[in-house]
Amino acid sequence: MDFIIDEDKAGSRIRNINMTPLIDVSLVVVVMLLLMTPLAFESSIGLGRSRQGEPAVEEGYTQLVLHIVSEDSVNVNGTLVARTALDQVIKPMISDHGETRVVVRCEDFVSHGAFVNVIDRAGICGAAGIAVAGR
Repeated sequence: MDFIIDEDKAGSRIRNINMTPLIDVSLVVVVMLLLMTPLAFESSIGLGRSRQGEPAVEEGYTQLVLHIVSEDSVNVNGTLVARTALDQVIKPMISDHGETRVVVRCEDFVSHGAFVNVIDRAGICGAAGIAVAGR
């Protein structure tokens, strides 16, 4: 911090603290907190990688396969479902079978946003685990 020393008309010294650097740093911290707060509220979902040659599902779990075929269509265990209705279809499937592991497959031309949306919906509906299947 800088001290500013001035003299008044009577010749005595007046000492003031320069608050500008402190205010600048405080404003930078406030801006950083404002920018980082939304990131703290995003859900984090642990993903596994499905491997070929291994058992599809551990004992005691059921498997639900979600194959994203287009931006607005998902194949749920062989049944084509609109992505907007995915919650209504998979939530009963997950809750009826207890511990359900979800395997997500995705076509090459499907956007990242659609892929993440399907994974988020599976997590919100209560999937015990989510794996991403490769080709």
